[in-house]
Amino acid sequence: MVQLLTPEGEFGVPRGYEAYGEYIDRLTEADYLKFYRDMARCRRFDNEATALQRQGQLGLWIPAVGQEAAQIGSGYGVGHNDHIFPSYREHGVAITHGIELMSILKMLRGVNHGGWNPEETRFHLYAIVLGTQVLHATGYAMGVKFDGKVATGNKDEDLAVISYFGDGATAEGDVSESFLFAATHHAPIVFFCQNNQWAISSPVESQTKVPLYLRGSGFGVPGIRIDGNDVLASYAVTAKHMDDARAGAGPFMIEALTYRVGAHTTSDDPTKYREDAEVEYWKARDPLIRFEKFLRRQGIGQSFFDEVAEAGEKLAEEIRAATFALGNPPVENMFNHVYSEPHPSMQEQLAWLKAYEASFGEGGAH
Repeated sequence: MVQLLTPEGEFGVPRGYEAYGEYIDRLTEADYLKFYRDMARCRRFDNEATALQRQGQLGLWIPAVGQEAAQIGSGYGVGHNDHIFPSYREHGVAITHGIELMSILKMLRGVNHGGWNPEETRFHLYAIVLGTQVLHATGYAMGVKFDGKVATGNKDEDLAVISYFGDGATAEGDVSESFLFAATHHAPIVFFCQNNQWAISSPVESQTKVPLYLRGSGFGVPGIRIDGNDVLASYAVTAKHMDDARAGAGPFMIEALTYRVGAHTTSDDPTKYREDAEVEYWKARDPLIRFEKFLRRQGIGQSFFDEVAEAGEKLAEEIRAATFALGNPPVENMFNHVYSEPHPSMQEQLAWLKAYEASFGEGGAH
């Protein structure tokens, strides 16, 4: 497993992994501070969104607490031309590529379908259906190869693709099919698996008998495991293999060993299937605390951390105000695109729902 930062915040490049250390050598203090700011921003956003869902402002929320290092590090390892195909928990990756955070909340409130323009942001829509985004990403990477945008030597033109998915998705046939197509077409794609130990209530041990980073090897996709709670390892390994993919090395898989501290979603109760001791074990390896220890070793003072905490509270206030200002989605949205043509059953159900809401008087039922 590639680890550059210990849980105590000590930095070191293990023998054999010097190629990853070269990517850390390129970072400045400003980069380190940016990594921490965005990890903290992601967590504060996440906690606020959970509170908003509990107050009825969102239909659902998918927490990423505990996975910030895997997401922020890898997100900054993706190049300016590359395309990103997320699953449904990649709020941190979204932050690193300038995605408006309210667009995520709007989708989970039902106001829009995501609101992102992949042509401009290269960050494609969240995929709620498990594993589908991996096939989409592989097809896109194949297209990139067919278009001759790999290994030209022109950094303004060459591009690669990265797809994010969890350990549970590796049990889907879509992922295995993606490995096969990516390998046989030598597609420029990095598969980034966030192994957070649980596929809802199924532990990773029930999903595989071999480490997940080896899953692609039978198809011809080499892989590596990293400490997903180490933001520097996440950055360096992603950056190197995205560079390699752009240069024509073909597909690669990264398994980031991390942990979902919270629930799978706000409709889940992890206390029903997890032991408290396990959660506490991983909390002691908190990626934010680890990186804070590293920064303090570099001489970063308390004023910086105070500034980050203050910015987090400001973000929470802005998110909360903007969410409460959103209107309710039109009830017609549930019926408009079920069928390509008007359908009697849909019209009947819409009429019933409108009559039901009207029975509550002015303002309807909410």
